[in-house]
Amino acid sequence: MIKNTWLLTACLLITASVSANVTLPAFFGSGMVLQRDQPVCIWGWADKGEKVTVQFKSQKQSVKTGSDGKWMVKLKPEQAGGPYVLTVTGKNNVAYDNVMMGDVWICSGQSNMEWHVKDAAKGAEEIKAADYPQIREFTVKRAVAKEPQDNVAEAAWVPATPEHVGSFSAVSYFFGRELYKELQVPIGLIHTSWGGTQVEAWISKKGFLGSETFRAMMSAPLGIDSITGPNGYPACLFNAMIHPLLSYGIKGAIWYQGESNAGRAYQYRQSFPLMITDWRNQWKQGDFPFYFVQLASYDPTRGQGEGNSNNGSNWAELREAQAMTLSLPHTGMAVITDIGERNDIHPRNKQDVGKRLALNVLKNVYAKPVVPAGPAYQSMNVSGNKALITFADPGSGLMVKDRYGYLKGFEIAGADQRFYYAKAAIVNGKVEVYSDQVTTPVAVRYNWADDAADGNLFNKEGLPAAPFRTDQWKGVTENVVYQLPKAGNR
Repeated sequence: MIKNTWLLTACLLITASVSANVTLPAFFGSGMVLQRDQPVCIWGWADKGEKVTVQFKSQKQSVKTGSDGKWMVKLKPEQAGGPYVLTVTGKNNVAYDNVMMGDVWICSGQSNMEWHVKDAAKGAEEIKAADYPQIREFTVKRAVAKEPQDNVAEAAWVPATPEHVGSFSAVSYFFGRELYKELQVPIGLIHTSWGGTQVEAWISKKGFLGSETFRAMMSAPLGIDSITGPNGYPACLFNAMIHPLLSYGIKGAIWYQGESNAGRAYQYRQSFPLMITDWRNQWKQGDFPFYFVQLASYDPTRGQGEGNSNNGSNWAELREAQAMTLSLPHTGMAVITDIGERNDIHPRNKQDVGKRLALNVLKNVYAKPVVPAGPAYQSMNVSGNKALITFADPGSGLMVKDRYGYLKGFEIAGADQRFYYAKAAIVNGKVEVYSDQVTTPVAVRYNWADDAADGNLFNKEGLPAAPFRTDQWKGVTENVVYQLPKAGNR
């Protein structure tokens, strides 16, 4: 059934590109949101040499198609507003109504981005209360492709109302809702995600070829006739679910993924920044804002072998790789270790995920006076048997989220690299850490575990401190690298 769906999708894409009528990609449609305050690209297909005229508000432009039947016009920037009508005329006439100018965000990743509002915490209440017709979402249907595609399967822009919001990506909706409440401009959400997917599926072949780490892998013929799953071929999701969007104007992107890359977390230090840089290069909109969710707390072993500092932790190493990606410009990270669920990889509290992403964006993209994130490790000083940890960006101050005032989640080690649970306290805006079992501290870790729910250091704005370690000792994923799927698994 899945193979038949992908075959139907391919047929739809081919039909769109060879039709004699003027056609546009599926994400152009009534109810769409176009990016404000920047040139607006409108494009599609028609007969070779056909004159195509695009009219939007007071703007009107005509162009002739090329030898391949493709055409594109670039309209001048427009301010936020609407609804408007966009018409495209050739041998036939296409009209889209209820078009809004606002801010458009790409929302991508794996299942925690794909997770629907109806399945989130208080889903029924959220659906009933949804009254945001100027928040619209377009969901890209699942598809894979060996080569870059020009279109996606038919779908529609739908508003955030009780009739439709249940099928919205929960993270994207709650993110968009926070932006809309603060900005009061239309918000367009292009949701393109697929559960269980690895980051390598979302990177283009061109991106891989520009990487010393992955170039050799993609330079040789892969000998693949067909793809049977979303992780069956590097770049297959970029080709089908990202490439068609590349000329569509956007404000930025949000991303929630990493669970499927935890086993090779060390290499994620390269693959995740590579994906972001690749998207930016391909979109040709500069270093557009890219904000992502750090992995929640979770025990992937289901109690069969705790991932922690002494046993090694894939998930802690993946979170570290995500934090290291903040070295790229115009990026930000939502920390959610406090809202994970030990025995469920899909935390139901998507409201706080969306809100924390939005806080980052409101501060750093829209210059709103908010505290965007919790405390982040800055430095460590050792005096005697105690380590003093300084945090950057503590907001209005550090606080312990515990009714008894005990600070938890800290560990300390000496030169033997053996970690012990530590006593910790906030002292003059810093955190003092020590253990009677470590006389000469060398390293401190905080929330370094698969299930990192113990940590309770927050700022006074209620945002959690990010997990960290002060050492660079070898982790458990350092020698694990991406391998092309075997032919039978593609």
